Amino acid sequence: MRPDKSLSPFEIRLYRHYRIVHGVRIALAFILTFLLVRLLDVPEGTWPLITLVVIMGPISFWGNVVPRAFDRIGGTILGSVLGLVALKLELISLPLMLLWCAAGMFLCGFLALGKKPYQALLIGITLAVVVGAPAGDMHTALWRGGDVILGSLLAMLFTGIWPQRAFLHWRIQMAHYVTQFNRVYQAGFSPNLVERPRLEKRLQQMLNDVVKMRALITPASKETHIQKSIFEAIQTVNRNLVCMLELQINAYWASRDSHFVMLNARTLRETQQMTQQTLLTIAHALYEGNPQPIRANSARLSEIAAELRQLIDARDGESLVETPIHGYVWLSSELARQLELLSHLICRALRK
Repeated sequence: MRPDKSLSPFEIRLYRHYRIVHGVRIALAFILTFLLVRLLDVPEGTWPLITLVVIMGPISFWGNVVPRAFDRIGGTILGSVLGLVALKLELISLPLMLLWCAAGMFLCGFLALGKKPYQALLIGITLAVVVGAPAGDMHTALWRGGDVILGSLLAMLFTGIWPQRAFLHWRIQMAHYVTQFNRVYQAGFSPNLVERPRLEKRLQQMLNDVVKMRALITPASKETHIQKSIFEAIQTVNRNLVCMLELQINAYWASRDSHFVMLNARTLRETQQMTQQTLLTIAHALYEGNPQPIRANSARLSEIAAELRQLIDARDGESLVETPIHGYVWLSSELARQLELLSHLICRALRK
């Protein structure tokens, strides 16, 4: 998929209610699979239905379903082979068959703690399903293994019809986070307030939103082939921004005298305006898929950060070094630097 694809209002509305869409998709997939199994009179017909629910149920995004389906198919094939051999060995010697099953389950347990635990577990599950057939009944065993593969293919088919993309969902959540950050930033430094606003719950909510976005990193990377390190770096910057904002609000409202000084400082007012403009530009770019306005803002943001560093250097020999003003100026400089880094990372994520 194209990372820079523009999001329509319908797509944004759809992804904001993705749980409802996911529920409708599974319901329709289950009904259609059930009718298919009945019409074709597929033996052991419960296994495609079970497999469909197992693959599609916990996850809804294309970048998750396809690897999960292939893991299930691979585990099913290997487990089926082990189970068929076990059924053949049972006709020769039951102890030998038990030793074979023990070796298969050892392989399952050993691989389950590796890189593909789900596929490893499917080896053991399929082995159990196949050896559960009557002794020597290869027909039933083959149908059970085939039904699981059929269910996996149907899960990919139904997920592939108008699929939900983890990367698009990540863009919408990221835009929502940036918008919320901008609102909290405006509330924390509003010149119209005479007392410090209570923003603790909203700051905590933003941190929670950042944590939720982590679940989208792996499938989004698989869908777009964007390096996971870029998403991880954006996660780190998001956490840093929330922490810096909280510290900056503390410094801004630390004392009445320093508050009035910062309120009337021209450079700091320009910094606040540029910060808000940058946040709005990032949110808009995430919806539109166009990173060009971000690059234009990033240059001005870099200049603001340099001006703030000069302001800090000019105050180094004065009594303000230990005051909230100095802390606020330094945090403003760091916030600008982090926003500049975030802008660069978003541009890389939305590259054409």
